[in-house]
Amino acid sequence: MRGWLHARFSSDAHGFPRERAQGDTRRRGMTLIELMVILGVLSLLTAWVVLAVRGLMDHYRGKPQRVAQDFKVIDNALRLHVEKTGRLPDPDTGLGTLVEQGLLAKLPQDPWGHDYRYVLLGEEAVIVSLGADGAPGGSGDDRDLSSRDLDTESAR
Repeated sequence: MRGWLHARFSSDAHGFPRERAQGDTRRRGMTLIELMVILGVLSLLTAWVVLAVRGLMDHYRGKPQRVAQDFKVIDNALRLHVEKTGRLPDPDTGLGTLVEQGLLAKLPQDPWGHDYRYVLLGEEAVIVSLGADGAPGGSGDDRDLSSRDLDTESAR
C-alpha cells in the first residue's frame, strides 16, 4: 500500500513524518478506491434528494386525487339513499344521514382533516372540500374542491 495513505502516515524511527526526498517528484493524488468511495457517497446523496423531492411532489399531487375518490364514494352512497328513500338527504342533517342508514361506515374527512360539506343546488347534490385552510376560497392547497368541479375536469 504505497499510495497516498502510506506517504501521508509514514514516519521515521522517532515518530516524526518523513520528509520527501528532494528528487521525489511523485504527484500526490487520489487513488481509484478513494474516488469510488466519493462517487458512491455522492450517488447516495443524490438518490436521497431525488426521492425526497419526488415524495413531496406525490404528496401534494395525491390530495386532489384522494378528494375525487372520496367524492365518488359519497356520491355512490347518495345514489343508494335516493334509491331507498326517493330523495336526497336534507342539507341540514348533512352526510350524517348516510352513516345512520349504514351506507357509509363513517364520515370521511378530506386529506387536510376537515369534514366534507354537503350542499343541494336545485336537484343536484354537491360535495365540497374547503382545502387545507378549511375556509371558503383560497388558491393552491387552500382552494376549494367540489364534486361539480372534479366532474367537469374528468369529463375533459
